[in-house]
Amino acid sequence: MSPPHGNLANLKLSVLDLVPVREGGAVGEALAEAAALARTAEDLGYNRFWVAEHHGMEGIAGAAVSVVLAHVGNATSRIRLGAGGIMLPNHNPLVIAEQFGALDALFPGRIDLGLGRAPGADQRILRALHKDIHTAAESFPNDVVELQLLFAGDPRLPLQATPGLGANPEMWILGSSLFGAQLAAMLGLPYAFASHFAPDHLDAALKLYRERFEPSTRLAEPYVMAAINVIAADTDEEAVLLASSMDQSFVRLRTGSPGKLPPPVPGYRESLHPASLGMLDHMRQVSAIGSVKTVRERIAAFQARTGADELIVSGSTFDPALRHRSLALTMEALKPEVAVAA
Repeated sequence: MSPPHGNLANLKLSVLDLVPVREGGAVGEALAEAAALARTAEDLGYNRFWVAEHHGMEGIAGAAVSVVLAHVGNATSRIRLGAGGIMLPNHNPLVIAEQFGALDALFPGRIDLGLGRAPGADQRILRALHKDIHTAAESFPNDVVELQLLFAGDPRLPLQATPGLGANPEMWILGSSLFGAQLAAMLGLPYAFASHFAPDHLDAALKLYRERFEPSTRLAEPYVMAAINVIAADTDEEAVLLASSMDQSFVRLRTGSPGKLPPPVPGYRESLHPASLGMLDHMRQVSAIGSVKTVRERIAAFQARTGADELIVSGSTFDPALRHRSLALTMEALKPEVAVAA
């Protein structure tokens, strides 16, 4: 059951990490920081630590998701680890079964496998992988089912996955449209919506998923996780400044000049052309950026809107220590005593 509006103490929170590479930094530093951030999340009581598959981006070091998860798993002991997600059209289901079978053997009972239909980059990645974009996308539902059969060791398969056979990662369907919601409902799997960057179909997708959900051996009733951008700081002004790093990254990406995560810029939003600011505001609709009080209010409103069973928080800061602090302040925002603070 989702916690009622105004009572966030029992709301599950998880972390989505893009493994950002800072300007002046290197991939090795980003990977070390991912492990450190996961340890902080574990200590603070976050439920999951997910890494997303993105390709060909200088500022994101998480493309080899299973390798990153093994690295993070060795640095932690309790928190669930997962792909948020694996973009299955890029891969053969057998290879993913082997990778996540190995992870499940290394970290039993801790592995999540979120599956998405997008390529995780522009069409160049599909050409580089020798994939046909239309065929790959159309095959997504069949590939998800094949992956389930590989873990189950279905005798009809010509080859058994080793590792993979008998593995039990928690499978999720990810989405930013109605397609993923329909598939998750049909297969009786938990559903995670990418509202942190694609908010347009959020309400319709969650409604469809819940209405059409068919119970499965995995899940008796619908389970929703929704993503939200969260940067928490001591004041609203400081949080807005810290968030300007990821704002710059997004604008640069959408205007064709992506790069590493830049340092914060005071007054960045005010410097933007109205078209760029409108694009940024539209994408950042689902956000909680501010003081503990502001973050609490916005998380409470978002949870009330979605009825989500769990929220996954996304966000990057140029100074890694401030991302750790943001996670701590976000947890503080969920404490009951915050609600009555002046």
